[in-house]
Amino acid sequence: MPLWNPDPTFYPSARLAMQAPAERHAFVSALNPKQKGSADAICVVDVAPDSPTYGTVVGRVEMPNEGDEVHHFGWNACSSALCPYAPHPHVERRYLLVPGLRSSRLHVIDTKPDPRKPKIVKVIEPETVASRAGYSRLHTVHCAPDGIYVGALGAPDGNGPGGIMVLDHDSFEVMGRWEVDRGPQQLAYDFAWHLGYDTLLTSEWGTPNMVENGLNPELLVGGKYGHSLHVWDLRKRKHLQALDLGAEQQMVLELRPAHDPTKAYGFVGVVVSIKDLSASIWVWHLKNGAWAIKKVIEIPPEPADASKLPPALQPFKAVPPLVTDIELSLDDKFLYVSCWGTGELRQYDVSDPFNPRLAGTVRMGGIVSHAPHAKGGELNGGPQMVEVSRDGRRVYLTNSLYASWDAQFYPEGIRGWMAKVDANQEGGISVDPEFFVPFEGERPHQVRLEGGDASSDSYCYP
Repeated sequence: MPLWNPDPTFYPSARLAMQAPAERHAFVSALNPKQKGSADAICVVDVAPDSPTYGTVVGRVEMPNEGDEVHHFGWNACSSALCPYAPHPHVERRYLLVPGLRSSRLHVIDTKPDPRKPKIVKVIEPETVASRAGYSRLHTVHCAPDGIYVGALGAPDGNGPGGIMVLDHDSFEVMGRWEVDRGPQQLAYDFAWHLGYDTLLTSEWGTPNMVENGLNPELLVGGKYGHSLHVWDLRKRKHLQALDLGAEQQMVLELRPAHDPTKAYGFVGVVVSIKDLSASIWVWHLKNGAWAIKKVIEIPPEPADASKLPPALQPFKAVPPLVTDIELSLDDKFLYVSCWGTGELRQYDVSDPFNPRLAGTVRMGGIVSHAPHAKGGELNGGPQMVEVSRDGRRVYLTNSLYASWDAQFYPEGIRGWMAKVDANQEGGISVDPEFFVPFEGERPHQVRLEGGDASSDSYCYP
């Protein structure tokens, strides 16, 4: 329903968003690993400390089909609706767009009037996605000033290219493929933009055929997974540059641009180096009129008893960090890095993006360590998806990556959990011993916070 006034959860700047009221609900995608005969769900978790149901699942909506593998999802609208060149002030942050990474089906979920009773109001079938956009295996959803952008890993046959399709803000109809001139880009994963510089960036994982059955050692050793960033003209939808990190840097995944639109830089995480099993963080930045990239953080593997490792890692006698998600606080001060392999969450002070400083670290789970939680006991999995509250004081974590990859690195089976870390505004983090949400028989992944979070919104004003 159109609004006369902009949604109160839209903010012109990240600075103003940080002053917003604290979130009271979190929406969490939950995979049912049985696949056959069981459906995935979006769960609602109470995150309001003054609530009698704090730290519990208080609502859920199940997908109408089995085998979707719900993964990343996002809001239909956010603060980018206030941008001056393509304003949509009549829309509201109400609907969650939930793709099935395996099914390519897209669900539209209404979170109002009661966020604890979400309901599916529209389902876009994979045939529609394929016929209108030519894409498949939908992965990432971001709300933009001119529509809803949805990333896809590949084509309907499981090969490339992957890319972005656009949905209409109001009807949720698939408009078509975003790219006009894709240049050399074939692999896809995440995408992000600098609205103040009319620039979009995309990262690389692999085609559906390269990832759906698990990590392929031959492709990894051969440097065949993604190792580049692509720079695009956001208005002309045209490829401008490819920034190659080197074939040894395998799987260039999550993109986190600076929230201040005057800042032309951002961070990207690399899962693993095939030279030494390290993980790394790189900064892309504008330099002399062109975009460049530089490695600023390297996280080494940890030696381990081979008998305690899954078969894929036994020859190396080490646990790789496996950086699978990163998150940047709204003030662009702290970068959070999840090391799914070792079970570590790292907090870096990135006030100077080219000289990060480790400011805090905690451990939960891990392939070997199984670091415990005060309320959950010994854990498996590790910090995987990371979401940061708008004020930067709360960091939410979940522990499942992707069903086929879970089985390779945690062959005992992921026991799903959600936890919270408290962040000191001067640096330093600590695990909240009271907040722990177990997911019996399900595996949680993406977290979205009611009213927005550190990765859901883009801002056009400094």
